Amino acid sequence: MKLYNLKDNSEQVSFAQAVKQGLGKQQGLFFPQDLPEFSREEIDHLLKLDFVTRSGCILSAFIGDEIPPEQLATRIKNAFTFPAPVTNVENDVATLELFHGPTLAFKDFGGRFMAQILAQVAGEQPVTILTATSGDTGAAVAHAFYGLNNVQVVILYPQGKISPLQEKLFCTLGGNIHTVAIDGDFDDCQALVKQAFDDQELKQALYLNSANSINISRLLAQICYYFEAVAQLPEDQREQLVISVPSGNFGDLTAGLLAKSMGLPVKRFIAATNVNDTVPRYLEDGKWLPHQTVATLSNAMDVSQPNNWPRIEELFHRKSWPLSELGYGVVNDDVTKETIKELAKHGYISEPHAAVAYRVLRDQLQEGEYGLFLGTAHPAKFKESVEQILGEELPLPKALAERADLELLSHYLPADFAKLRAFLMERAPKSL
Repeated sequence: MKLYNLKDNSEQVSFAQAVKQGLGKQQGLFFPQDLPEFSREEIDHLLKLDFVTRSGCILSAFIGDEIPPEQLATRIKNAFTFPAPVTNVENDVATLELFHGPTLAFKDFGGRFMAQILAQVAGEQPVTILTATSGDTGAAVAHAFYGLNNVQVVILYPQGKISPLQEKLFCTLGGNIHTVAIDGDFDDCQALVKQAFDDQELKQALYLNSANSINISRLLAQICYYFEAVAQLPEDQREQLVISVPSGNFGDLTAGLLAKSMGLPVKRFIAATNVNDTVPRYLEDGKWLPHQTVATLSNAMDVSQPNNWPRIEELFHRKSWPLSELGYGVVNDDVTKETIKELAKHGYISEPHAAVAYRVLRDQLQEGEYGLFLGTAHPAKFKESVEQILGEELPLPKALAERADLELLSHYLPADFAKLRAFLMERAPKSL
């Protein structure tokens, strides 16, 4: 598999190099040189396979012979140990539940697959994973890499801007997991990560890698659950399928669009955001004007400069798809609260991110279409806000209950690269 840097097309790397590097020169994202496509007959055959076997076929189409099929199959089996069920909400709407993994969020798919692939390609070389999280990425990455030999993980997150239970899930592990609360917002955390990757001395001293959705291995893993969703739908609903994706950093939507480019039958996608609406405004008027990030109930989407958007534009360009085909919608907190109540009346307990996706889908779904919205996190991860909105208590799933009373082990730093750099250099492999 060959990939090229979107900011410097002359930089071309293998899949293994892209996984180990994370980012290319000038902080450029890697993008596949070849975009595999399946025929309709092949798609129909794939949809009859089980999740793990099908995922092997999908990922092999991208990765090629870099990882032998039997080894890739083992890695996928180790990563995807939990289901992604489709649950009906209304006659014409269902949700794809992506929160049945160990950290109760969709990031478990990408995080665990990346950990498996990095173990495959890195060998004995020490690696430092540096990533920023607006909530769920941190937990998924921390648990995926916890206890792995030769890997240490440093996770930056905005202090006071993720839910308390999200924080408990990954800031109580210790060991090779280092969590850092930054006095700022997610965009500040992401900017610090980018600065670190631009610092060649730091990058080489720590063998830096990133586990954000900018890493191609995470992105490819997410393609697989879109196929799994369609496989669970009756055939007559597949042709009129509309998928609404709660969007912050836009990795999830990128994966869905890559699934469509492979031939998966999806009529259209909708990018659903909260009031951090850089992309909807761009699709409206063609001007890229990020505003200051605003804190919302759907905090994992509090991103005003989404990293993965260049990949979406590249894919639309490569496929000659007009950007006008991409649906979009913006939902504020008041409407999010009302939507959570509305879903509860349908007998479905949701959380803010899925509620945003449902609201835009419900508002834009046309007669004869079948809607699917992504449930990206378990509602108990947002226990405080959901309980307050619904006026009822949510039971804690085991994964959260086990960590709820543990002490936070986080470090605290200002949004200052010099301070972060010193913190990281103290943890360079030679000093471990």
